[in-house]
Amino acid sequence: MEVDPRQYENIVVNDNDIHNIVLSYLVHNCYKETVESFITCTGMKQPANHLEDMEKRKRIFHFALDGNALKAIELTEQLAPDLLDKNKDLHFDLLSLHFVELVCSRKCTEALEFAQTKLTPFGKVQKYVEKLEDFMALLAYEEPEKSPMFHLLSLDYRQQVADSLNRAILANANLPSYSAMEKLIQQTTVVRQCLNQELGKDGLLPFSLKDFLKS
Repeated sequence: MEVDPRQYENIVVNDNDIHNIVLSYLVHNCYKETVESFITCTGMKQPANHLEDMEKRKRIFHFALDGNALKAIELTEQLAPDLLDKNKDLHFDLLSLHFVELVCSRKCTEALEFAQTKLTPFGKVQKYVEKLEDFMALLAYEEPEKSPMFHLLSLDYRQQVADSLNRAILANANLPSYSAMEKLIQQTTVVRQCLNQELGKDGLLPFSLKDFLKS
């Protein structure tokens, strides 16, 4: 069911609210230069300590995204010393990124040694066993990028780990782990899906965020 635009076109949205939503997104994603320009243009108050920490988060994020997981771990431990001790899932994911980079570089002996010293201890916990098996299976293929586990070598996987790391660092600093824009989109999607389910008895198409953004 499409909402008549006349029902919301007259609703006033405060400019400060929009500015805060945009700023939240920029800070979350470490767009430091854009944040500085945006603050100057809008006359907003500069977020306390955000710019310094943002630069540190940006470096950590890009190291993880580029597959340099050991450097990302080193910088994370400097910025948030207890984070990876508390978040074993994230620590495992970062270590697995380094393992994957070794495999992709055809450094199989080094990859095996790394797995034995750093990844194998996680095998004591059942939820990591299947993951470990998938990663170790990469060693059996001359071309791991053509293996059934090829997704572990993908940019999408590195992006997923880097995003999780960024959110964890923010949460560790008592900052929102999701930007205001992400929360709005998540909440809007859930509300529209619920409304469509309620009104879907007439055979209406399921709500699509992608189609909604095009409208």
